[in-house]
Amino acid sequence: MEIENHKEEVPFAHYEGLFRELDPREVTARVTDVTFEEGAFRVTLLGRTFAISHPDCVFTALDGGSLPPLPTRTFLLRYLLESKTVAFGGSWKTFREMPWGEMYIKPYTGRVLTRAAFTFGTRVKAFRAAAKKLGAVELPHGDAGFQFDLIGPYRMQILVWEGDDEFPPNAQVLYSNNFADGFAPEDRVVAGDILISTIKANM
Repeated sequence: MEIENHKEEVPFAHYEGLFRELDPREVTARVTDVTFEEGAFRVTLLGRTFAISHPDCVFTALDGGSLPPLPTRTFLLRYLLESKTVAFGGSWKTFREMPWGEMYIKPYTGRVLTRAAFTFGTRVKAFRAAAKKLGAVELPHGDAGFQFDLIGPYRMQILVWEGDDEFPPNAQVLYSNNFADGFAPEDRVVAGDILISTIKANM
């Protein structure tokens, strides 16, 4: 099949090839929130469980809903390929505070922080309603703040401040401290992107 969307389809095809070579026993030992049943991995992302058949890599949404976009499916494949279960230690980190955060901070700021600020800080009421719909835990920080269970033991917080005549809207995204050891920096960027897109889709 000819690949037309190189930005999304080429990375997915690469990780799809690596996925076919996975040993399911190795994956479930390394990523303990993932199960392997009836020839498919089962993984839960933001409250939705997906089955990914092995080795043919067919995605199924077990809630009967639509499949996630290709970048999210690539993220899930990378989770199975490269991540590991690391217990949450109870503290929170900004993206910059984690390994390699300074190197990736410029693309991260554009893709995550600025996007969150202007997507949610201009529509705080809708952001609050969407976060509650997703089952997030409300926080007493910012004009609106919520904590989300992303995947496995990994959690994220989004804090939003509404803009006014003097100041533009602002946002901060915090990661549970286990992200520092459990995810590569590029996957932390994608995690923020996925979370924002999911909330936006529910607004």
